[in-house]
Amino acid sequence: MTQLDTDLALLADTVLQPGFVGTAAPDWVRRRLGRGLGGVALYSRNIADRAQVAALTTQLRAENPDVVIAVDEEAGDVTRLDAGAGSDRPGNLALGAVDDAALTEAVARDIGADLAAVGVTLNYAPTVDVNSRPENVVIGVRSFGADPALVARHSAAWVRGLQSAGVAACAKHFPGHGDTVEDSHYDAARVHSSRAELAAVALPPFAAAIRAGVRAVMTGHLLVSAYDAELPATLSPALLTGLLREELGFDGLIVTDGIEMAAVAKQWGVGGAAVRALAAGADAICVGGEYKNEGIVGLLRNSIVTAVREGALAEQRLADAAARVRELAAWQRVASAATVPRTPEVGLRAARRAVRVIGPGLPLAAPPHVVELDTPTGIAVDQAMPWGVAAPLGARWAATTAERVTADAAPSWLDAALAAATGRPLVVVGRDVRQHPWAVSARTALLAARPDAVIVELGMPEPAPVGATYLVTHGGTRACAVAAAEILTGQS
Repeated sequence: MTQLDTDLALLADTVLQPGFVGTAAPDWVRRRLGRGLGGVALYSRNIADRAQVAALTTQLRAENPDVVIAVDEEAGDVTRLDAGAGSDRPGNLALGAVDDAALTEAVARDIGADLAAVGVTLNYAPTVDVNSRPENVVIGVRSFGADPALVARHSAAWVRGLQSAGVAACAKHFPGHGDTVEDSHYDAARVHSSRAELAAVALPPFAAAIRAGVRAVMTGHLLVSAYDAELPATLSPALLTGLLREELGFDGLIVTDGIEMAAVAKQWGVGGAAVRALAAGADAICVGGEYKNEGIVGLLRNSIVTAVREGALAEQRLADAAARVRELAAWQRVASAATVPRTPEVGLRAARRAVRVIGPGLPLAAPPHVVELDTPTGIAVDQAMPWGVAAPLGARWAATTAERVTADAAPSWLDAALAAATGRPLVVVGRDVRQHPWAVSARTALLAARPDAVIVELGMPEPAPVGATYLVTHGGTRACAVAAAEILTGQS
């Protein structure tokens, strides 16, 4: 290998942020960190508890003191630190419903303190997408709301709070995933807004985050025809260099969403997508949600080096990208000196303030029977994360009974559920029920037989209340469920 190849390989390694398997660093990760790998991304598969994560990050930093250690900790329904138990904080939609920017900043500061304590230096959050399409299956409760001004002020507050604890924030998914119906994990999501509409709705939160000093922005695999009719934003110079860098004035780290996602990898391949993203203006390549082994890192590095040698990627562009990774590491060396204590009570306090109840009948007069409609969540939500109101209700009223109903439940479930609720309150719980016809039908059937049933929505609320008593938490986290249980029982 020539010196040029060695130098290019080092630059290529610097811009990669791969994932891996295991709660300790595999040998291949440690070797590559020693050779200059610039970052890693942690997922719930790498996390058992706080002490283990701290040991893992210490192990990683022993190989490369300047490694960027990233995690996707939105701390609402999308959590990695608390995937096993559910987050003790509400997510963005709940914070937007409260609409207290100081509270949002406090919650984000607590997240930052939590991450800093275990050695994480970059958080792939906040989600600053404006949820302008209620049928959006990807964003939903991950957004602060549908009002651009509200989303902008809470995005800025979240960035300030997180970064005050010494952890870099990453606003996503540029230039806005809220006005889509497709899931970019599977195909490029299409944004049909005009430039004027984008400027009025999708872009203000990114501009606010930039003004607040956000250190990173994550690209969305979004086909935004007003700027580029052919290339998703992750691969588009018009969007990354023209819009984000030149028009919005962002000079921090641009990191891609998972480069193995089908929206970009299906057409260009993982290596080809990484090269195109760097050429378009991205600085760091996130990979490892699905591809998580040494082979993918070697493939990416070789693709980048080959692209430079063949003229498909300018060496100076690669050097600039690596320099921005090093700049983030330098900021983290200084910022990590901040010592911010955790305030774990702030999460439950925020969740309590986010609950909305419409109608009479609460608190309940007796322990209820709970029917939980088990609707699927988006791929970003850890599928093993516990959810529901039955458990916190049972912790307060031992006589509470409960059942889970799925889309393929036998028709006899309805009669059995109504029989179990005879002579006692009935509570029907769901997440984003209106997006699932079977769940809407199940809830309607329960209400037809028991119009006094209390309806609890842990996801996006409907435009109009459902049932005589409708309780909305604006999120499905453990904190949100506890807040709901407190209101249902009248017990804190």
